[in-house]
Amino acid sequence: MLAETIFSAVSAAGLGIAAITAYRKKFLSAARIAAYALVPLGLVMTGAVEWAFDTAFSPVAWAGFGVLGVAWLLLVTARGVERRRNGRKAAGGGAEPPAVAPGAPAPGRDAISGNATARPSSGPAARGADAGEDFSDIEAILKKHGI
Repeated sequence: MLAETIFSAVSAAGLGIAAITAYRKKFLSAARIAAYALVPLGLVMTGAVEWAFDTAFSPVAWAGFGVLGVAWLLLVTARGVERRRNGRKAAGGGAEPPAVAPGAPAPGRDAISGNATARPSSGPAARGADAGEDFSDIEAILKKHGI
């Protein structure tokens, strides 16, 4: 008797929090909170404490299973919508590229000829070339000092 009262109070509080969250226009979070809040209510309605004989023939227990199913559907739907929204943001929801003023060369173009400018590479080959130049300077200094 006490467990049912506590579980029901927890569910009522959770549904109240879900309503406040939905009022703040955070519907996915509200659906998730409501789903978790319905779980204790569903467990009370299924008679989890007195599981043996009452569950199989009790309409309230089957209604509890229905409530648990609704909670599961809310969770799955909220997660699916959230994943789809995150996928859209990653695919094409980024900021637009900055606009180029009329008459100005496009980024990466030479201002006079309009040809593409060479960009320095940052790969291993570029690092190796820089390292070779550095060693030639060091070799010249060592030769100068007779080493």
